[in-house]
Amino acid sequence: MKVIDFKECNTVYAEDQPEYLPLPAHKSDDGVVTSCWGLNIKERLKVLFSGKIFLQVLTFNKPLQPLKMVTDNPAQKSAAPRCVNTAELLERG
Repeated sequence: MKVIDFKECNTVYAEDQPEYLPLPAHKSDDGVVTSCWGLNIKERLKVLFSGKIFLQVLTFNKPLQPLKMVTDNPAQKSAAPRCVNTAELLERG
């Protein structure tokens, strides 16, 4: 997967931290951070047939922050956030 810059981006995390890849994101006034990720063709096929995506978060042994994966862009005012349901993805084919 590769991070994708999108129209609503208003910040870049780890921009000056060479040990990490820069993360373009949208940070809302209430602190919700949204980033966008693209899949190559091999990854798309894997998700299509398995219905699974694994998420890894580096916590550095601190408490885990709440996370949510969505298919619509919540940074767009018109888009209502929607959680990914793998069964629903498989039904849509």
